[in-house]
Amino acid sequence: MNKFYSFLQKNKKQYIYFPLALYWLILLVATSLPSKAVPAIGIHDKFEHFFAYLILSTLLALTFYFQEKWKNLNRNWLKWTAFVGIFYGIIDEVHQYFIPGRFCEFFDLLSNTFGIIFGIILVKIFIDKSKISLDAS
Repeated sequence: MNKFYSFLQKNKKQYIYFPLALYWLILLVATSLPSKAVPAIGIHDKFEHFFAYLILSTLLALTFYFQEKWKNLNRNWLKWTAFVGIFYGIIDEVHQYFIPGRFCEFFDLLSNTFGIIFGIILVKIFIDKSKISLDAS
């Protein structure tokens, strides 16, 4: 686990920052399309919201954790990930109200939030296990 942690730390631009920017752009474009233009993937839309925000929060959490420019973001990566993720989820849901065939739904926001929380938990587990491995070596 600590090899992967070290790898991400050394290559954060290529494997964390760039994927976050690209994924967020794709997410923004996908949620800006009218519902008729979005292909159905065959799972319940609440799961789509959950997994979309799980991925977003995982990349966001890793970005806040590994960045070194702003210490407050690094020290409080958990809170910042939750704040930015949930804030964006709210903005995205309100934004969809204005897209033909799309809706602003409370349960979509709830699914987004659960995805954000689960992503944060996964990153926290990864970081904690990696730190234990690094401390032991």
